[in-house]
Amino acid sequence: MEPEKERTGRTPKKGRKRRRVPNKLVGASEVMKDRWDLEERQQPEAKKACLSTILLSDTREITHGQLCELLKYAVLGKSSVPKPSWCQLFHQNHLNNVVVFILQGMSQLHFYRFYLEFGLLRKAFRHKFCLPPPSSDFLADITGLQKKQIIGDLPKGMEGSLPSSSSEVSINLQNDPIVKKYGSEKVSLTRCLLTKEEMKTYHFPLQGFPDCENFVPTKCCGSITNNSPLFGLDCEMCLTSKGRELTRISLVAEGGCCVMDELVKPDNKIVDYLTSFSGITKKILNPVTTKLKDVQRQLKALLPPNAVLVGHSLDLDLRALKMIHPYVIDTSLLYVREQGRRFKLKFLAKVILGKDIQCPDRFGHDATEDARTTLELARYFLKYGPKKIAELNLEAVASHQELEAAGLEPRNTAEVVQQLNTSVLECLDSVGQKLLFLTREADATELSSSKNCQTIKCFSNKEVLEQARVEVPLFTFSIVQFSLEPFPPNLSEEMSKRMKIKWMEMSTVYAGPFSKNCNLRALNRLFESFGPVLSMTLTLESHQVQRPVTELTLDCDILVNELEQDSENRGTIYLSGVSETFKEHLLQQSSLFLGLEALILPKDLKNGKQKNYCFLRFRTFGSAHRALGILTGKNWKLKGRHALTPRHLHSWLRGLPPESRPPGLRVIPPPSEQEAVQMLNLDHPKIAAWRWGRKIGKLYHSLCSGTLCLILLPGTESTHGSLSGLGLMGIKDEEESNILNCL
Repeated sequence: MEPEKERTGRTPKKGRKRRRVPNKLVGASEVMKDRWDLEERQQPEAKKACLSTILLSDTREITHGQLCELLKYAVLGKSSVPKPSWCQLFHQNHLNNVVVFILQGMSQLHFYRFYLEFGLLRKAFRHKFCLPPPSSDFLADITGLQKKQIIGDLPKGMEGSLPSSSSEVSINLQNDPIVKKYGSEKVSLTRCLLTKEEMKTYHFPLQGFPDCENFVPTKCCGSITNNSPLFGLDCEMCLTSKGRELTRISLVAEGGCCVMDELVKPDNKIVDYLTSFSGITKKILNPVTTKLKDVQRQLKALLPPNAVLVGHSLDLDLRALKMIHPYVIDTSLLYVREQGRRFKLKFLAKVILGKDIQCPDRFGHDATEDARTTLELARYFLKYGPKKIAELNLEAVASHQELEAAGLEPRNTAEVVQQLNTSVLECLDSVGQKLLFLTREADATELSSSKNCQTIKCFSNKEVLEQARVEVPLFTFSIVQFSLEPFPPNLSEEMSKRMKIKWMEMSTVYAGPFSKNCNLRALNRLFESFGPVLSMTLTLESHQVQRPVTELTLDCDILVNELEQDSENRGTIYLSGVSETFKEHLLQQSSLFLGLEALILPKDLKNGKQKNYCFLRFRTFGSAHRALGILTGKNWKLKGRHALTPRHLHSWLRGLPPESRPPGLRVIPPPSEQEAVQMLNLDHPKIAAWRWGRKIGKLYHSLCSGTLCLILLPGTESTHGSLSGLGLMGIKDEEESNILNCL
């Protein structure tokens, strides 16, 4: 199994200063925490609330439920609710206030279309994240006012720590994600198989895909029936100079008999045995002569034509094997979880099967045990069906364990449900506080009529702003909602296309002249040394090294400069030409890089391999500048610069519709946009972005220190399609230095 990484946090002993030390790397972001700056260690400061600098989400899209997690934690702290799953809020008890500004009608498209106009906000807030398109009631979602989930008994595996109370709590199966996907009736084996589209979505190796050219097919092409044999598969990997490679494979037949258990010697030099997860050591692997091609041949011989492979995150195992198999059941996807998350194999084994695996007192994982467990989980699902699984309340059990990890021990099921479904309003009520909600009278929602909510309805956005200046300082928790005119749907579509073209042109470079006989491969290698190249076109025209000059790129130099000044980029450097062993080398030389907070190693979305570039984030701009000089020097020989592109921008651009046009072609603004500019006058979105960005920025300056502030552009939904939202957040004192540096 691939290591399932977790964030763990320990509360420092009273009287001792909290130290930040390197942590394990997490997900595609490969997050690494290091030490504070030297000067900060020498001059102890009073504790202040602060946010983590790296959001622990690979896609940077934060769900509305995850936002609610943060807001509840900001009110109550870890003694009463679990920590937020996507970010870290240190010293929560030193927060003074929470203020949420909502710009209803605005989306990420607004933010990037009018990036220069949002200057004050984007420079002030270091933490930015994507939001999904809004639901029917955005406010109810982020405050936890959505319909409560009613759940029943917890499974037998948890009875010892959590007595059941079925007489008090009933279950609503229709809301369970497993029932939503499979229905409540028992399902056939073929229904549990991943479809080709699902395998594509979850990055399984597939025939004909460019990243699977050297993969070996299992030759299993028989017809699948409900009587087809199941085989549990699990692999252990190590880290080599070329990435992750196979070190052990275990294959278990349906009766539980292990039919294959082989150690494998990787082809490349091993840099990390990952012993704590795999149990593999140098001593164990030294005498092994079996190679990858040997186990590929053996596996092909063992599997019948209609074999179904069962595993947990099976895509990783098949990629380690460099094999393609069309019929798979992945238990991490079979036992569906809310919001696209996955249950760990260890958790499912305990709760579903009542067995303990991957115990901490053991030396690494047992691949045969893990393979056998996935097989048993698949058989359990087929035998009892989705309804029985839904009645086990897996989400409740998982959240219960999070509560226990946070130091809370609920007494019964009803209490667990209460903790899981507590709204922000109920959290505030438990500490004797009220929520302030400022909005226009025409935009009143369920929140405005809720108990423990002090609602002030205004006639206009201007009045909302004036009331906010007076009322917000008087409340611990405030939500201030402005309602702005969204783009007309047809204009939104046109804007999206133009933004895609603009960013494409900003990422294009003309270089030349080159001769007809120039070596294109060598040229491509030269350009790739600066970063990934999406495409290269050779023309015989004479060019200097420059970007295309079109109507959309006239402000390119200004925009590039502003991107570099973006608070999320300050203190971050971009490096190209990094190898698989860069992380280890960096850790060995960590004393050279004081103030390093995070190492971000992006991965290819298709094959999961590490790309040849990375980002390093430092606590101060000075630390980043010193590190850049070292890393681009003669000892490291990397290419790099101060970062330009915020990470959330990547995911937003991927979501825009594809668009292309010949280089140098002039684009005339479509009539719809030209007419909109003339008709909207002072209410034109560009002016609105500038005006409200500055007004909210000034209001933010007036907040007291230690205030957690969120700016939410919820996105829009229409018959023409949806537009994703954007969130910005920060804590007043924490962000002050960023603002001063940018003014």
